Amino acid sequence: MLIVSTIIGFLLGIVSGLVPGIHTNTFAFILAALSPWLAESGLSPLCIAAIIVSSALTHTFLNIIPSIFLGAPDPDTSLAVLPGHQMLFDGYGSEAVRLSALGSAGSVLISLILTVPMAVFFDNMYPLMEQYMGWILLTIVLILIYTERGEIIEGQGSLVRMKFRAYAVVLFLISGLLGLFAIESEGLIDPFIELGKPSILMPLFSGLFGASMLVISMQTDTVIPKQVSSISVLPSRNILRGMITGSTAGSLVAWLPGITAAVATVLARLAVKEDYSDDNSVREFIVSISGVNTANAILGLIALFVIHRTRSGAMVAVSDILGDIPMGIDTLVLLLIIIVAVSVAAFYITIWMGDRILPLITRINYRLLCTLILGALTVLVLIFTGWFGLVIFTASIPIGMLAPYLKIRRSHAMGALLLPLLVFYL
Repeated sequence: MLIVSTIIGFLLGIVSGLVPGIHTNTFAFILAALSPWLAESGLSPLCIAAIIVSSALTHTFLNIIPSIFLGAPDPDTSLAVLPGHQMLFDGYGSEAVRLSALGSAGSVLISLILTVPMAVFFDNMYPLMEQYMGWILLTIVLILIYTERGEIIEGQGSLVRMKFRAYAVVLFLISGLLGLFAIESEGLIDPFIELGKPSILMPLFSGLFGASMLVISMQTDTVIPKQVSSISVLPSRNILRGMITGSTAGSLVAWLPGITAAVATVLARLAVKEDYSDDNSVREFIVSISGVNTANAILGLIALFVIHRTRSGAMVAVSDILGDIPMGIDTLVLLLIIIVAVSVAAFYITIWMGDRILPLITRINYRLLCTLILGALTVLVLIFTGWFGLVIFTASIPIGMLAPYLKIRRSHAMGALLLPLLVFYL
């Protein structure tokens, strides 16, 4: 059953990666809610955890495709849209997908190498870090805001940058206040179907990063030029540097609360030259971003086993599902083997789909697809979190839409989780 569960998770990851607005956390929360029923049906908690882990890992490979070809990123790939679109409109969209797959695959290897030293370091240092966690998170938030440059316009002065930073502060605070209200009022959740413990994070993040993107995507048209090549010309040293930079950033922040792969990407871009006039820089940046997402997913699992803290929706679900089951080294090794196997399959399926997705996209009624997904998300939120969840979901949509309209990063909307954490730690 473990192999079957892994395959199911792999297929779910393909769906969540390719379909705009469906995040891997959505499936994770649903599986966590369904876990009592699945257990009664004979599926062990470890098998359910394998579904979530393989789904989350596969998602980090496939989610680059809608980011590049549809301009419909999830929060973890939002920074890839500009360089990805540049390559797409230059005729190299399939190459961008290949570079992303390469970055994710390399990140798996680097993350596994970093597993032991990081586990030893954080196992010993985390108790000390926890005493200063509020200040650590505040520093990262300030870096996130300070590095906001907004829409890049040649010749713009420092006052323009200050305007975009002010927008970032506003978005962080608005989303943070919504997050505070939602988390403090979580007891008001009254699901129509009681399946496990409902989470307010499902409607909150589905609205901020899923539905908001769908609404905006429904208002735009994408005309894709003829593609000319899918063979990468990026030198090996640039590929390796992008892998190491992205993997390191993703691995480090996987141990910190509220710091998602999107935030780690901002930190990674500080080390990778982001010059859109330089073709190699554009390509290396895509490798780096993909490395961040995959490393963050893997080290988030390690953090769960070493410091017993959850750092993503998927890991929250895994923790809830495993419950009282001892999370020993044998369980961790088994899940890491699953990660390696799924990574190989995800690498090849990403490249295969990247080379063949364009004819399919041109035949899709994109507005209808977005409408159907938005309707499905709304129904799921209502079923699993009730009317209060629907209120939070509805309120979070316009807040999530602010980022693209203000020309700033979506990651500032992580204030929905970071501000409550700052209040808690400080």
